[in-house]
Amino acid sequence: MNTMRNCAVTLLFWGLVLAGGSAAAQSPGLVAKNPIRLSNVEGRMDHLGVDLRGQRLFATAFDNKTLEVIDLKTGRQVHSIPSLNEPQGAFYDPDTNRLFVACGGDGTVKIFDGTTYQLLQSLTLDLDADNVRYDARSKHIVVGYGGEKFLAGKVTRPGGGGALAILDTNGKQVGNIDMDAHPESFQLEKNGTRVFVNVPDRQEVEVADLVKGTVVARWPIAACTTNFPMSLDETHHRLFVGCRMPARLAVFDTETGKIVASPAMVEHTDDLFYDASKGRIYVLGEGFIDVWRQNDPDHYDRIGRVATPADSRTGLFVPDLKELFETTPHHSAQGAQIGVYAIQ
Repeated sequence: MNTMRNCAVTLLFWGLVLAGGSAAAQSPGLVAKNPIRLSNVEGRMDHLGVDLRGQRLFATAFDNKTLEVIDLKTGRQVHSIPSLNEPQGAFYDPDTNRLFVACGGDGTVKIFDGTTYQLLQSLTLDLDADNVRYDARSKHIVVGYGGEKFLAGKVTRPGGGGALAILDTNGKQVGNIDMDAHPESFQLEKNGTRVFVNVPDRQEVEVADLVKGTVVARWPIAACTTNFPMSLDETHHRLFVGCRMPARLAVFDTETGKIVASPAMVEHTDDLFYDASKGRIYVLGEGFIDVWRQNDPDHYDRIGRVATPADSRTGLFVPDLKELFETTPHHSAQGAQIGVYAIQ
């Protein structure tokens, strides 16, 4: 009798273990929803912006030379702004109802009315106007542009130093911070004045002070190269940097400038995001979205990997909506779309 009871307990134990393992494999923190289909959009897509109040998503269609406007309430593409020269970054300012679009081809920042989509102003910076961020402390728009460009282990465009342009919400340039080469992704402190900038040509993170208007530190990345995406956990003083060669997640201590972890991750990432409410990092890469768990500021485990369509690796995490968006370009029978993932 005792033997039978022991066997039953053993079977129950292993059944629970296997069930738990299966649930973990199938529930990596993201649940795919219906994608948003995009018509008449061809080629590579780049970064996204959001209008929370109006429930709109703005998608930069780089090769298509358009900015696509998506109504998130209906999940439909509702407008297209044409004739943009390689749009790469977008930011919507709800206070002024203005839409800022950085265009890499001609180095301009186009400013549109957020309701009519009429062009209000065009500011010329330099080639490769790229990522766009908002500094809530000063109410300024920050745009990375110019400089030498480094891709796939080689210089694809010479040009010396790049910069961060500081704009007011009327589109007037009020400042400029010189970088040693082209700035890729960058993140601003909310409780300080520092901005952390990926500069892959120099294989480093350059730290600038927005008030002083100058670079104050340079942090080398010894673990990997081609550092493009970035996200910030300001509470725990951690900066997450995505490298492509080799594919690693470099985790910096922002108080010391030292790397505390560098686990291997999905290949060819172009965007990554820190989810403070869940203690997770979502890494968008070639064929997959990696989901990482922050066990403590120095230790990280990958808890899931979601398969995605080919060339899907740019997107946007919107904490207020509890959703992650990822762009997918048109490939044969697969039309252009934006994948939508609910945060679980």
